[in-house]
Amino acid sequence: MFITNKHMSRRTALRGLGVTMALPFLDAMVPAMASAKIAAAMPKTRFAALEMVHGSAGSTGDGTRLNYWSPKQVGRDFELTQILQSLEPYKDYLTIVSHTDIAEATAKSPAEAGADHTRSSAAWLTCAHAKMTEGADIENAMSMDQLLAQQVGQDTPLPSIQLCIEDVGSLTGACGYGYSCVYANTISWSSPSTPLPMERDPRVVFERLFGDGATPEERQLRRRTNASILDGILEKVSKLERDLGPSDRARLSDYLEDVREIERRIELVESQNQAADAPSLPTTPIGVPESWIDHVRLMFDLQVLAFQTETTRVSAFKLGRDVSTRVFPDSGVKTPFHPLSHHMDKPDQLAEFAKLNEYHVRHVTYFLERLKNTPDGDGNLLDHSMVLYGSPMGDGSVHNHLRVPLFLAGHAGGTLEGRRHTLCEDGTPMANVLLTMLHKLGVDVESFGDSTGTVDI
Repeated sequence: MFITNKHMSRRTALRGLGVTMALPFLDAMVPAMASAKIAAAMPKTRFAALEMVHGSAGSTGDGTRLNYWSPKQVGRDFELTQILQSLEPYKDYLTIVSHTDIAEATAKSPAEAGADHTRSSAAWLTCAHAKMTEGADIENAMSMDQLLAQQVGQDTPLPSIQLCIEDVGSLTGACGYGYSCVYANTISWSSPSTPLPMERDPRVVFERLFGDGATPEERQLRRRTNASILDGILEKVSKLERDLGPSDRARLSDYLEDVREIERRIELVESQNQAADAPSLPTTPIGVPESWIDHVRLMFDLQVLAFQTETTRVSAFKLGRDVSTRVFPDSGVKTPFHPLSHHMDKPDQLAEFAKLNEYHVRHVTYFLERLKNTPDGDGNLLDHSMVLYGSPMGDGSVHNHLRVPLFLAGHAGGTLEGRRHTLCEDGTPMANVLLTMLHKLGVDVESFGDSTGTVDI
């Protein structure tokens, strides 16, 4: 074949009828015999932060001795624990960091006592101490996801996305103990005084990823006529396919099928929620699934699409709400989430809480599998991603922030080897891990939050 320098731009998108369809990375986007351009075209590392509230059974005194969360072995030769056992297929991508603390989430004066739930989420990605106030004079710090978005999100359509599962409420109002609700209702801060709202409705997220200029009336008409957003770009897809090789055509076809399948699932949820016998939940958006699993998977799939097309490279996902009384029947645990986190170190209740922790981790593997099965440049999305999972609480029963549960998944573009368990000295700030992560993501900062150094991961 005659080799030329002609290639498709990495930013090529298909547009039509109020739709912008960004494309996944294709071979046609790599210019022949142009190494500098190839390097510029290759996908960059993506970052996803997944917060689960209420701590872990493995962060308690008994849970630590029983190794509910942290493996006994340090280094590369370790066996996964009860809570983390579902991560076995992804062990080569897994980095576990044990025994770090978020001291900035604790009370610093008697007046602040009792507000650990309110401060927890505010401190998770900032490692800063939220100002005690119920008014508009809120103050925290820029979160690490937004520090990253500030650097890598300026050349993507969306600098970042913020998602949640439960109704965290508004970013205003008082939540008791002298603190504004805003501190508990988001994990992303673009500045010390600017919290970013989390989006719960999959339909809204879908429209943000693929909508471009369509009016609300046009979107409503499309839904009523059961038309797909793909209908507006079919002609352009056909034209594009004529210029692609077989492997690119297959990759594009798989991508469009994924988009349509997610759209179909959202439409099914909306149809079910509109049914006459649907539960009456007037404050719940019509696109929100009743099932926690269905909701989580939809949000994970939307993040995969966003990462695949580099619509954004940064996401933050709040998987639960502090003091949530949600019951997870599929877990086999009948006790509501928050009450169970107050297990009072009773062995049977602690074991039940560990079972619920394992259930939550198990469903993160759906996200990891989707990333691993999505081709991206010279590998897959999990090769080119860094996924943080953890909780800002340690022992939820006493509301402390010691030995917080934390693991990383993905190779982060080659900066993380995986298959590693690092055990930190007691008292090590979790900020040290976030600082190390920022360095591996290419953000050159000397310190972050209450960091005292970096961690060997």
